[in-house]
Amino acid sequence: MMKYQPKDSFQSPRFCGVRTFMRLPFVEQVDEHMDFVIMGIPFDSGQSFRTGARFGPGAIRDFSILLRPYNPEQAINIFDYISGIDYGDIPVVPGYISETYKKIEDELTPVIEKGIVPISLGGDHSITLGELRAIVKKHGPVALLQFDAHSDTWDSYFEQKYNHGTVFRRAIEEGLIDVSRSLQIGMRGGLYGPEDLQDARDLGLAVYTTNDYKRNGVEKMLEIIHERVADGPVFLSFDIDFLDPVYAPGTGTPEVSGASIDDALAFVRGLTDIEFVGFDLVEVLPSYDHGQVTAAAAANIVYEFITLIALAKKGKRDKMGMIQDLEKQLNN
Repeated sequence: MMKYQPKDSFQSPRFCGVRTFMRLPFVEQVDEHMDFVIMGIPFDSGQSFRTGARFGPGAIRDFSILLRPYNPEQAINIFDYISGIDYGDIPVVPGYISETYKKIEDELTPVIEKGIVPISLGGDHSITLGELRAIVKKHGPVALLQFDAHSDTWDSYFEQKYNHGTVFRRAIEEGLIDVSRSLQIGMRGGLYGPEDLQDARDLGLAVYTTNDYKRNGVEKMLEIIHERVADGPVFLSFDIDFLDPVYAPGTGTPEVSGASIDDALAFVRGLTDIEFVGFDLVEVLPSYDHGQVTAAAAANIVYEFITLIALAKKGKRDKMGMIQDLEKQLNN
C-alpha cells in the first residue's frame, strides 16, 4: 500500500474535510515516498482580459473530490503503483510577476530534485515560465507539449515582456525548451495578423491549429506527438481554453469552435510511453464557470495526468518483473 493516497470515500463522505485534490493528504514537505505532488499557483496578474484565475486551484480541488482511484479507461488502480500529495499553494506575490517566478522556482526545485513529478494548478499561463526554470535545472531543455487556443509567443503585450501571452517566447529565449521536439495544438480564433502563428513556427515549434487536429483526428495527432517528442523529458502544459467554451466557459480568453472534452481526454489518455517531468493546467476562472463545468473538465484532465504517471510506474515494474522471471529461468 502506498504511503500517500486519497481518503477512502466509503468511510468518509466526500463533502467532509479540507479540500485537497482528489482528497489526497495535505503535506507541505516532500520525501522519497512521493511520485507526484499537486500544487496550486494562484497567480493571475499576467492575464490580459478576464481576471480571476487565482481562484482556479480552489475550484479544481473542489470538484476533484468526486474522482475515484480506479481509472476504468486505462484499466489501472492509480494508487497501487504511485503515491502523491497535495502540497497546497505557492505563496505568490499578486501584481509582481518576477517575484512570483522566483517563488515558483524556489518551491518547485526541491520537488524536482527528488525525482517527484510536479502537477501545477493555475493561475494564468504566465506561471509556466517559473515552472520551466525549475525543471531545466535537473533535466535540461525539455520538449513542450502545449494544448491551447493561443500560441503565447508574442514578443510583448501592452509593451510588457512578461505575461500570459509571451510566456513561451521568453522560455525559448532562455533556452528552457527544446523546440525541435515541441508542439502546440489547438490554436484558433482571430489574430492580429498571420505573423501571430508564423512567429511560433519561426521559433521552431510545430504548430497545429484546432482545424488541423480535427482534420487529422486524435489518433493521427497522437502519432505525430509521439514522433515529435521522441525520447527525452517532456513538459505538458494544458490551457483549459483548448476546450470549446461549451465545455469550459470559465476561462480568461475563450475562443469558439474548440475541442470537446471527449477529444481532450482522448489526447491525454493516449500520451503513454512519454517521459513526462512536469504538468500544469491553467486559466480556470471560476467566476465565469456555471455549474462547475470548467472545474469538472480541469479536474478530470489532471486525473489523467496522474494516471499517466501511474502507467509509467506500472510499466517499469512489469518490465522489471519480466527481467527477474527471465533470470530465474536462466538460473534454473
